Amino acid sequence: MRQILVYGDSLSWGIVPDTRQRHPFAVRWPGRMEALLNERGREVRVIEDCLNGRRTVWEDPFKPGRRGLDGLAQRIEINSPLALVILALGTNDFQSMHQHNAWHAAQGVAALVGAIRAAPIEPGMPVPPVLVMVPPPITEPAGTIAPKFFAGAPKCSGLAEAYREVADELGCTLFDAGSVVTASAADGVHLEADAHMTLGAALTDVVAPLVWLN
Repeated sequence: MRQILVYGDSLSWGIVPDTRQRHPFAVRWPGRMEALLNERGREVRVIEDCLNGRRTVWEDPFKPGRRGLDGLAQRIEINSPLALVILALGTNDFQSMHQHNAWHAAQGVAALVGAIRAAPIEPGMPVPPVLVMVPPPITEPAGTIAPKFFAGAPKCSGLAEAYREVADELGCTLFDAGSVVTASAADGVHLEADAHMTLGAALTDVVAPLVWLN
């Protein structure tokens, strides 16, 4: 069985837009991807490590433990051997308490890739390849999270291009989620159920050759 680690935030955890509820595993894009990969006749297990509010490398001043770099190497060690790690972070770097832009988030992703590759895995186990997923752009923040993501849309402008530059430099596969889905109008950040299903299906075609060739 091949194992895939999804290291993400609320967009992968599956929060239902403008609620505190969670989409079921079969609906969330990691679950949908797992089901479709297994339908292709290979045993794949998708491990979700997705924390609401997780940044790339910055702290949340109001909630502890949201710095994505902290503990990442140990998560690689815990879940090894891994056939692939999918990094799905960046949206929370643009919360209103931060003054980051796309370049900053991309540099955060680069630091995460470095931590994955330097993880203290057991001898003989593979260093997993990394797929960098660009989150869909923030649109118009609405509902209860509107103050948290105020002015997030202009700050995340150019994110796909910034991530692509880093992924090319580091030899990582890149997938732009914004090429297939958009944020829900309900809150301008998260994904509706149909978008999760679409994203999971699109990622299946990208992930399959990466996993089966490693």
